[in-house]
Amino acid sequence: MAGLLVAGTTSDAGKTVVVTGLCRALARRGVRVAPYKAQNMSNNSMVCVGPDGEGAEVGRAQWIQALAARADPEPAMNPVLLKPGSDQRSHVVLMGRPWGELSSSNWMHGRAELAAAAHQAYDDLAGRYDVIIAEGAGSPTEINLRAGDYVNMGLARHAGLPVVVVGDVDRGGVFAAFFGTVALLSAEDQALVAGFVVNKFRGQQKLLEPGLKDLERVTGRRIYGTLPWHPGLWLDSEDALDLDGRRSTKTGARRVAVIRLPRISNFTDLDALGLEPDLDVVFAADPRAVSDADLVVLPGTRATISDLGWLRSRGLDAAIAAHAAAGKPVLGICGGFQMLGRVIHDPDGIEGPPGEVAGLGLLDVETCFGADKVLRVSDGGYEIHHGRITAGDGAQGYPGGARSGLVFGTMRHGSLEGDALRGAFLAETLGLEASGVSFPAAREHRMDLLADLIEEHVDVAALAELARGGAPNVPFLAPGAP
Repeated sequence: MAGLLVAGTTSDAGKTVVVTGLCRALARRGVRVAPYKAQNMSNNSMVCVGPDGEGAEVGRAQWIQALAARADPEPAMNPVLLKPGSDQRSHVVLMGRPWGELSSSNWMHGRAELAAAAHQAYDDLAGRYDVIIAEGAGSPTEINLRAGDYVNMGLARHAGLPVVVVGDVDRGGVFAAFFGTVALLSAEDQALVAGFVVNKFRGQQKLLEPGLKDLERVTGRRIYGTLPWHPGLWLDSEDALDLDGRRSTKTGARRVAVIRLPRISNFTDLDALGLEPDLDVVFAADPRAVSDADLVVLPGTRATISDLGWLRSRGLDAAIAAHAAAGKPVLGICGGFQMLGRVIHDPDGIEGPPGEVAGLGLLDVETCFGADKVLRVSDGGYEIHHGRITAGDGAQGYPGGARSGLVFGTMRHGSLEGDALRGAFLAETLGLEASGVSFPAAREHRMDLLADLIEEHVDVAALAELARGGAPNVPFLAPGAP
């Protein structure tokens, strides 16, 4: 089994970027490559087709990595997906389907079953592809969690994977982070760490070289490459670390305010708007940010009722109502659509105590939560939700939902990625002419750009050989974990 684990010194160090770029670079060389992440924690997910032909849910990042690999996305590529519902509790998706919940109190016990399923999924993929490029989670040196780890060194030990550690030099302290990541591991784990990749370097390479040489000398492990920072290098957003909006520099750009809900999910729906040159997309958490917006968007959420309460507590409900009353457009997507309706029923307590709450009353629809989750790929998007919508006589038809005047709602994530639908929506709501921007083409361009950077600045041939041959002999670094 040929494979490689891409770990990171921290969360958001660049693991996803490196895995995506390697997948596209290897695919362009004719290698049958597949991405894999044993456990992803993200409220951004995607629906693919499971082995039974039904809809299955996976992390958005692994779906994009599969596209980069030119492989069909499948649940085995992200067997465990954790969707945070609170600070100490997560909804668990196992092999694409709802499994239950994990909390801080049952974390270690619940992980045993998930670990077995995740490793089985890896073994299955490894039997069907030439190379597996696995992505770790967080840092491999969370030594307090090592006993139950199946995502980082636990996976590497299971499959005998060599490990390359990615570090974000832009944050500072990357040399200490590299050394410490290795030195705190046990001898058995250290033996699998083959080297490092530096990410987001902005300076002159010659200024970095002395540090790289010293790092290789003191660790006995090589540097496989230094990726430069690139302004055009953004992929579909994975988690809330990427909620900076998509700002426009064009004079007269129309302002789009996306409500920054506490449990925001699938905000990749807004990536397509961010590519439009005439739109300035910002995230808003207070009424003032809504007051000067041309378009307000209520995105998806993992906790519709709770986030609706948060929205009211900040006075955003009144701001959105005033925006709509002024004849300005509002778009709700999935949970945001449900908020726009008259009432939300939760008789079985899917999101909390059983009961119902009033919606914003801007659309004549009602939502009723049920235990069964809808996972469906549909024309112009995909659906992931528990709530079922019933439209009243006052609601007009709209793809995947309903509308009333310039207030729109849809259950379809990803619908704005369709160039024709997005163009028609912006023409009607903001009077914009078609920009000619193609979101699918832009996504392909970003993946190819990333692969080009990987090919130019990282030793892809050496990493491919590492994946086939396993970790080289490397020295043990004190102090080591107990």
